[in-house]
Amino acid sequence: MRQTSTGRTARAGRAARRTGRAVQRTGQAVRRAGQAVRRTAHTVRAVRTGPNARTGPAAWTGPGARTVRTGRALRAAALAAALGLVVLAPAPPGAPATAPAAASAPSAPPEGADPVDFAIVVDQSDSLSDEDLAREVEAASLLAQGEISERSRATVIGFGSSEKPGQSPVREVCPLTVADAAGRQRLSDCVQQLGRRDQARVGPGTDFPAAVRQAVTRLTERDQPATPKVVFLLTDGRLDVEDSPEYGTDRESRKANGVKRLADELARARRENVQIWPLGFGTGIDRATLTAMAEGGYRGGCADRPSATPRMRVVADSTGIDKAFQETFAAARCAGITPGDSKRPPADLYVTIPPIATDGSITVSKHDPEVTVTYYDPRGRKVPTSGTFDGSGFELSGRDGPVEALRVSDPLPGRWRARVEAPEGHRGREVAVRAIWQGRLRSSVVLDPASPRPGERAVVEVRMQTRRGVYITDPALLTGIKVTGQLAGDGFDPVGFTLADDGRAPDRTASDVRFTGTVTVPAGATGALRLTTRMEAPGVTSDLRPLNARTGERAPAVVAGLTVDRTTVHPGDTVRGTLSVTNNDSAPHTLRLTLSDQAPGTELRVDPAAVTVPPGSRRETPFTLTVGAGTALGEIGGKITAVDAGAPDRPLTEAFLVVRVEERPGWPERWWPALAAGAAAVLLLGAFAALRLRAVRARLDLTGVELELLRDGHVLDRLTVRHGQSVRGRFPFTVEQGLGTAPTLQRGRPGAHGAHELIATRGGELRLRPHGGPELPVRDGAAAGLDDGLDVAVHDRRSAGRAPGGRTDGGGLRGDRGTDPYGTDPYGTGDHRTDPYGSGDHGAGDHRAGGRYRPGGGGAPRGSWRDRLRLGRTAPPPRRPADDEPGGWSRDDRDHRDDRSRHGGTNGPGGPRGTGGEGGTDGGHDDRRTGAGSWDPNF
Repeated sequence: MRQTSTGRTARAGRAARRTGRAVQRTGQAVRRAGQAVRRTAHTVRAVRTGPNARTGPAAWTGPGARTVRTGRALRAAALAAALGLVVLAPAPPGAPATAPAAASAPSAPPEGADPVDFAIVVDQSDSLSDEDLAREVEAASLLAQGEISERSRATVIGFGSSEKPGQSPVREVCPLTVADAAGRQRLSDCVQQLGRRDQARVGPGTDFPAAVRQAVTRLTERDQPATPKVVFLLTDGRLDVEDSPEYGTDRESRKANGVKRLADELARARRENVQIWPLGFGTGIDRATLTAMAEGGYRGGCADRPSATPRMRVVADSTGIDKAFQETFAAARCAGITPGDSKRPPADLYVTIPPIATDGSITVSKHDPEVTVTYYDPRGRKVPTSGTFDGSGFELSGRDGPVEALRVSDPLPGRWRARVEAPEGHRGREVAVRAIWQGRLRSSVVLDPASPRPGERAVVEVRMQTRRGVYITDPALLTGIKVTGQLAGDGFDPVGFTLADDGRAPDRTASDVRFTGTVTVPAGATGALRLTTRMEAPGVTSDLRPLNARTGERAPAVVAGLTVDRTTVHPGDTVRGTLSVTNNDSAPHTLRLTLSDQAPGTELRVDPAAVTVPPGSRRETPFTLTVGAGTALGEIGGKITAVDAGAPDRPLTEAFLVVRVEERPGWPERWWPALAAGAAAVLLLGAFAALRLRAVRARLDLTGVELELLRDGHVLDRLTVRHGQSVRGRFPFTVEQGLGTAPTLQRGRPGAHGAHELIATRGGELRLRPHGGPELPVRDGAAAGLDDGLDVAVHDRRSAGRAPGGRTDGGGLRGDRGTDPYGTDPYGTGDHRTDPYGSGDHGAGDHRAGGRYRPGGGGAPRGSWRDRLRLGRTAPPPRRPADDEPGGWSRDDRDHRDDRSRHGGTNGPGGPRGTGGEGGTDGGHDDRRTGAGSWDPNF
């Protein structure tokens, strides 16, 4: 079971403040009425007892009677005002009718950064040059202008010494002034007086005791113990009162008395809770004295951290005092500071305000009042110098001075731009921009169980959000944070405890910016409980909003628990949760689910909103949270609470909502897995189809297949299928035989008369269809009959003989019959003779022995004289460059071809029948073959 503080506390606090102001005004009216009554009564007595006094009824009918009636009227008005005061005044704790209302509406902390009262004390002794003094003035202006709370107060004091009549060791140039918009402008104006020395009023020495005394007196004039009080002292030297008569009669006694009086003033500062932060610059600094001042004042800082404890600081010279002074101010103020750019105008200067900041000031050290500054937010929009814009408030001060500052409440986080301009002659010095900021975070607290019993250990979980309602989720923004809690209540002394975000029980997840701790309710607790948490980190403070609760009963009638999915959704989606309820009572109980502390712009609906549990039963009820279509993107945050309808002021359980809303993706983002899978499938199918088609085409391609024409096992001719000659797995060929010549193989045209056809199937099988015959399967190297006693053997050399560009090892660009016209041995056996006429000397070319043709045989031409006569030469004839391939033509062959071409491809007188290249007989007869154009003695 869990419980939390809500926005009702803040609204009740504001109502209480308005009531208090009304009561104050009524009291003032009552006092004025009472004074008027007393004056009237005195007048009446004078009328009734004076020399013109009357008696009887006539005594009350003249001017005096009117005076008496006026007095009665005034007394009646006073009585009515008093009655109004009684009505408006809060009831005493014992009044039963109004006590709960008063208890349920504690005073909520005001919005904005916590105020601080501070004094800027500046050394004006003669040891300072005019340039050093000017830099001191700018440093003092930075502090006065850069204050982030409009409820703070500041005073500016210059100091030197008093060495002759008419002089004073201190010069208060700015009295204690509230740092609102008008007050900061007054501080900007009056601080400039520090730049003008008045030696008639301030001596040349350095009177630290008088400076501390003046600052402490001004800061403690009004009794405000809750407001921190800080003195920032800037000096370039050491204690020097040796010429001040008030410290003694001689230099030694004055020096000793000065040290003693400084110790006394520091002791007073400690008693009055006034911190002292000294800053020295230059080489003549007395570090021991500055350390004594820092340690002699009040040691309690704005946070329980070493960086917030007063300490002295020294810089080398006055050029660095503005930065060092502002950093010292931020440390004492528990604020963060972000350095920005430094450039000569005209220029754009950038400075970053982190997301955790809720209040800040952008300070610009212009040095020259002629420099003008224009401010732009992280979205590039020009912001006003006063008023509100996009949820942020703006106030500018110091525009006509060397330092100006733009105070921003609820600033937009990111990179701000300051555009600096200056007329000619005023651009010689660099302009620097810095941001001083503070994150005053709101704590959202969950107590589990919501109403713990005395002696029971409870779990406390805290989340943090800015005033814009943005939950802090980045642990880097809270580096070094320390979160503590305190439980107070009736019947026991306050109990302190710590909370952590380290993932150790009871903390569920490390570094999720959800701090968790445990506290045991003391056994003496009797009723009301008040839980407060405090966050301390560089630049971070907490609002100390309390969580009010009460101790639970010994045996609770209803026990409830909530679980909600931690998820990411889109506008319009739902989030699931479960409400578990155990009703130990004898009557039914109805529990209601409520939502609170959601981020701005959240549209959230719970369904069902109410659950009724029968007596003596346990029920787990699922519910849904519907995210509205107009919900702003980002983390919803907030809590869901279950309360008993019979006791709505006592929550039974609560749970944080860890839900992030993201923009609904478009259809490509929603369907990209399916699209990607489909595209991959299409690519795979396409690749498979392409590979399959390529394989089919490869099986249908007859390039490299060699045909051998045989008669009685002797090779008469060979023909190799060249690239592009087979179409769709078909290669037509013919057997040509001229007059007096041996039969030859020729490529035929599709559909040519007498053409045979070599066929490749899709499965890779080779088949032969002789002219006029059926289609028959053929084995590699086996002979198949054609006609006229001729056979054809098919050699499939596609896999081993394929060469780039579609060429085969046995053919050139136009194919190769595989024979050597000069008598080389194509079988590689050493027998270089071919015997197409069945002479019996056929060597390894005898296909009856099943020999396979292997191209590449070599050697000189051999054979009978007929062979030599047929080839025309014993040595290879000269070749044309284009015919430089096996089976190329000789010069004599070319002459025969030309002769036949002139006769249209027919037999000439005394010559064999031939063709003229590819234009001769059907089938593209080619004379490039063994024995072409030779004489056959057996013809």
